[in-house]
Amino acid sequence: MKAGLTLQQLAIELHRQNEAKQDFLVNTGSMQFETFGDQVYLQLHDNSMAPLEPLEVNSIAHQQLGTFTEVPAAYYNKMLTEHPALLAHNLNEWLHRDPAQRLVRTLFGTARAFLSNRYRRIDNMHIAEIVLPALQQIDGAIFESCQITDSRMYIKVVNPRLQAEVVPGDIVQSGVIISNSEVGQGSVLIQPLVYRLVCSNGMVVNDAKARKYHIGKTNSLDGNFELYEQDTIDAIDTAFVKQIRDTVYAAVDQTRFDKVIDIMRNAREAKLNTEDIPNLIQLTGKEFGITEDERGGVLQHLIEGKDLSLYGLSNAVTRYAQDVESYDRSTELEGVGYKILTMHPRIWKHINQAAA
Repeated sequence: MKAGLTLQQLAIELHRQNEAKQDFLVNTGSMQFETFGDQVYLQLHDNSMAPLEPLEVNSIAHQQLGTFTEVPAAYYNKMLTEHPALLAHNLNEWLHRDPAQRLVRTLFGTARAFLSNRYRRIDNMHIAEIVLPALQQIDGAIFESCQITDSRMYIKVVNPRLQAEVVPGDIVQSGVIISNSEVGQGSVLIQPLVYRLVCSNGMVVNDAKARKYHIGKTNSLDGNFELYEQDTIDAIDTAFVKQIRDTVYAAVDQTRFDKVIDIMRNAREAKLNTEDIPNLIQLTGKEFGITEDERGGVLQHLIEGKDLSLYGLSNAVTRYAQDVESYDRSTELEGVGYKILTMHPRIWKHINQAAA
């Protein structure tokens, strides 16, 4: 599992961000994109108040702006990198031509999301306030890794009191991962996690999850834009709070954990076709979205692990997940490891035969 923040560091960062974030319900006709050097900045204007300082725009907000204005991603990125003034002109033209209300989320002077006015804010602090007391009720729980990226917050917890041996000496422990996005990159997710002691691998069990989508009532405004104050944020409903707590406990349930252990033991008996291991890695990568650059690292860990089984291949992916720079991608690969472990027999047979 990729190293991240400690629980104490997470709490400090959550507080720091909570103090700095600002949200604006904006009429796109009051938005103006400008350039300074090779950077594109967003200026919000309103006759009733002084203009805000120009906002930097991060990659997530740029992607969402491109989707909203229906500018193809390749062309949008070409303008952003090669001709930012042209991008600013195009954005201003399309956003002013047919004004609409959007939610602009900002943090530390950067526009970090450009969202629908129906987007329901379920913020990281809210989720942490709900899940941390529940997690601390799990006897012996260890906060193995936490992180806040531009796109998501992650809390990964291991329960060392619930463990089993896949084979003698190979001990795995039950756990849970809670994640949330404040910027439209997915719902609140609660998923079981398996932690392998021998190499500190984490595996996200992504066929069992609870989720809550960030969709709510339509927000409206009379002027050009207004600041969302904290007391205008909808509270998370009581039913969902209970669901989160119940799902946290269910994620480290003995019965569910035993089923995952059985899957792992069965995968240990599914042997790889060793006639062309590099080709098998290529085919598996194409099937499960492992990039060309990543496949070399997976192959290296498969060879070093000396376990030429489906279980070994899965562990090679989750071990490689520790090597990638992006915490988001590392967590995605932990989920890919489980998908490989549980791939449909027809897919496995096809990949194994094709590697011959």
